[in-house]
Parts: sequence; structure tokens; C-alpha cells
Amino acid sequence: MQVCGVQLSSATSRWRESWPPFGGSYECAGHSCCISGSQRPLCRVQCCQVPRSTGNVAHLQKEDKYSCVDRSTSYLHVQTLRNFPIEKLYGEVVLVRLDSVLLLDPLGLSSCSLKRTLSTIKYLYKAGGKVLLVTSWDPVLQSVNPVLKSTESFADYMSSLLQVKVIPVNGVPCLTSCKKEERVQNDIILFENLLNFRGENANCNDFSQKLASGAAIFVNDSFSLSHKIRASTVGITRFCYASLAGFHFEEELMQLLKINDTTRRPYIAIIGGSNFLRKAPALHLLASQCDGLFLVGKLSFQIMNGLGIPVSSCLIEKNATKEVLQLIEIAHNRNIPIYYPTDLWCLNSNNNEQLEIFDSAELLSGLISLGWTPVDIGPSTLERISSLLSSYKKILWIGPTSFDLTEEFSVGATQLGQILNKASHNSCDIILVGGAACKAVKGMSDSSSQYTASENESIVWEFLKGRILPGIAALDKSYPYQIPWDDVFSDTTQPLFVDIGSGNALVKPSAT
Repeated sequence: MQVCGVQLSSATSRWRESWPPFGGSYECAGHSCCISGSQRPLCRVQCCQVPRSTGNVAHLQKEDKYSCVDRSTSYLHVQTLRNFPIEKLYGEVVLVRLDSVLLLDPLGLSSCSLKRTLSTIKYLYKAGGKVLLVTSWDPVLQSVNPVLKSTESFADYMSSLLQVKVIPVNGVPCLTSCKKEERVQNDIILFENLLNFRGENANCNDFSQKLASGAAIFVNDSFSLSHKIRASTVGITRFCYASLAGFHFEEELMQLLKINDTTRRPYIAIIGGSNFLRKAPALHLLASQCDGLFLVGKLSFQIMNGLGIPVSSCLIEKNATKEVLQLIEIAHNRNIPIYYPTDLWCLNSNNNEQLEIFDSAELLSGLISLGWTPVDIGPSTLERISSLLSSYKKILWIGPTSFDLTEEFSVGATQLGQILNKASHNSCDIILVGGAACKAVKGMSDSSSQYTASENESIVWEFLKGRILPGIAALDKSYPYQIPWDDVFSDTTQPLFVDIGSGNALVKPSAT
């Protein structure tokens, strides 16, 4: 017997899936889908076949157990502009949220990210949509980029990139702010800096509604704001017929999902930076997924201390001891190694030009008190990393290798980038996260197609912590699973029951 449940909802209360709740080394011994009609109502269909035997149940449970899709992150499967029917764009007003930092990328048109963003705008424009652009920039970015001096100068800059006339519009960013002739023309419209309005950061409902005024479709191409709640990325989705991911947003999201993909093994994570306590949930997740961890930066001192190695108190996060021991326990239970630096470049606080290499144990046992401060990983550590990586098929590098978190001493990062570049030629999947990692390989001529790279380190950490990314969760959902239709409707002689609901859980059954 087959059972099919259908729920319809209006544009203002369209259905959304429920969101989930918010070195040295240490060697450790029912399916659903969304169907959008030609008009604004959306339809949710739930299909299942009532098993005739416990054997069928066991089979379904086995298939579910080994499913490659993690249901806890099902909200990450969003509707994209690429998969949206192009004919539905014609004649519609489409509001696009852009990332101004990406648009001002110093690499210019050689930047793949910039090209994807421009492709989003051009695609909508050529499809016959009325394109409205919104973005934001802070005073710091404005001070170093003359094109951000005014909405007019930025519109001229966008016109030169797109080779299409872009009209600047000041005032509250909504279609009603435009002159009548500007509305009917086919030119692209750029609104004023969103940070000039308090409602943007506050995710004000009234401001979101004004922003969406006149727009039927919303396209988010500002992935860098995915971990924040803004009116132009979250609030606006309540008032648009469709909320989609642009080409750049889609690519960044695919790269984010690759981090949790463990089909390529063995898998090692090189983790740098500081603040162990804040990153503890993410570190615990990586320890449960990877086949090895190599901690650098200030995080390495916490692990060394947890393993009983004497570490100067000035380098220890005393409130993170419990989380450090939990990480070691996870690694022990899974029998995976945790590595840490064996030597370090150090700077003499009495002479800022004096740099020397010290053994980690030697440094931590007394040289700190003599004025030596660790600044980056040393050559022996890099050799150790190089020898280890040859046995791994997937490598994640997230966070800086340096200890003072400055770019002045970046020897370790540069050499690690060279090591990873070599590993990439051996059919090894490389994932780079954060400015330090991406910068380390950016100058390598043959690296562009070898890496999965993302500078959005904050977003990745939030994702690894298991937290909801509101900018992604606000978009319309797509169906991530394959429905076994042959199993669901295997016997057409059996009756089909259809439950049609009103969208508010009032279900009225009917039989056909």
C-alpha cells in the first residue's frame, strides 16, 4: 500500500524544512520533496510505502544508515539560481545581495569568485529580469577604495565590470525610491550602502519589507555573511516569492560541504590559530571525522599541556583544560594520532630583529622566561608534516601556523603552502580555509585548479561547531535525496491514499 501526503502553502507562509537545533605526536591506542508550481504556492509531498514485512524495514534502515547525506545539515540543501526555471525570471523584479569586498577583489577579473558574482548579475539581466543590486561596505573599506566614495562612483565601477549601465539610487533601498522612468528602463539599479540604515544589522522586519518591496525573487550572492542575521540576507526572504543562492554562493556552499565529506581517506586536518575554548566543538567534530590532527599555532600549546608536557602558564588557556582533555579522549577512543610542533621560530623580545629556532621542549622549559617568544613553526616541524602528508588522501588546512597571528613572520605558512602544492600533484584533495592558508598558495602558478579554497574562516568554524548558518537557512530548500520511486509505487494495483493539508497542520484525508 502506498501513502502520499501533500501540503500546500501560500507565498507568505511557504513551507520550509525544520531546522536542526542550534611535531611531536601523540598516538592514541520517510522522504520528502518540494515541488514549485507555475504560480507562487509551493507544494510539499511526502511519499512512503507501508512495509509488508520486517525484512523491508530492515532494508530501509540499512540504506538510511549508509546514506551519504547528513540529515542534521539538510538545511544546507538550498534552491539555486542555476536550477531555477529561467523562463520564470522574465519580467520579474529580482533583488541581488552582493559582497562588496569580493567585488573589489585586487585580483580583478582573474578572480573566480568575482567572475561568478558578475555571472549571476549578467544571467539575470539576460534572462529579462529587472535587476536590483544591494550591498554594504564599512568606513575602513571605503577609505582604501575610492570607488566606494559614493553610490554614484560605485555604480560607475559596476557599469565598467558588467558592461551594462548601472543606475545609482540613494535613499531607502526599495523599488519605490526609483523614479518612474528608472523603473521601466531595462538598466540595472544599485541602491545606497545598506549600512547607512539601522534596520540592516538589526534585521528589522519593516526594513526587510521595504527592501523587498516590488521584488518577486531574491538572490543571495554574499556568502561571507552567511553566519550573520541581516535584513538583506535573512529578513527579506519572508517577503519574496523565491529566495535563491547565486552562482558564487552556490560554489562556496559546495566547498563548505566538502569539509564534512569523508569518502576520501585517510583524512588529516592541520589546525592553527588560538582560542581553544571557543573552537572546542569544531575541534571535537574534526577529531571524530579525521584520521589525524596536526595542531599548530597557540592551539598546539593547549594539546601539549593536556598531554602532560610542561608549558609556560602564559601560553595556557586555563579555562579550556576540560575541552582539551575531551579532544584527547575522542582521539584515543578512535585510535587516531594528534601531532604538534617539534621546533619553533622564536623572537627575542629584547631584540625584535633576533630570530632563532628552538626545540619545542627546550623553549617551553625555560626560554620563555628569558624573553623568547614563539612566532611560527620551525623546519623540523615542516619536514615532519611533509613526511606525514604523503600517506593521506585528503588534507584540510584551517587557521594560521604563526603564534602571534601577524603576517610579519609567515615563513611557516609559505613553506606549508609549498608542501601542500606538492601533495596536490599526488591526487590528494586539498582544502584551504582562511586568509593565511589561501594566501600561502595564491602565488603558485599551477595551484588554481588543485585546491578547494575559502577565505570565509569564521563561517567554516561556525559550521564545524554545528551551528545554524542563518543566511543559508533562510533560502528556499531543495530536495537532497533520491526517491526510490520503483519501491514506493512498486504495485500499481494497490490503492493510493492522498492527504491534502491546508498548510497549518489541519489534514483532511481523502482516498482515490
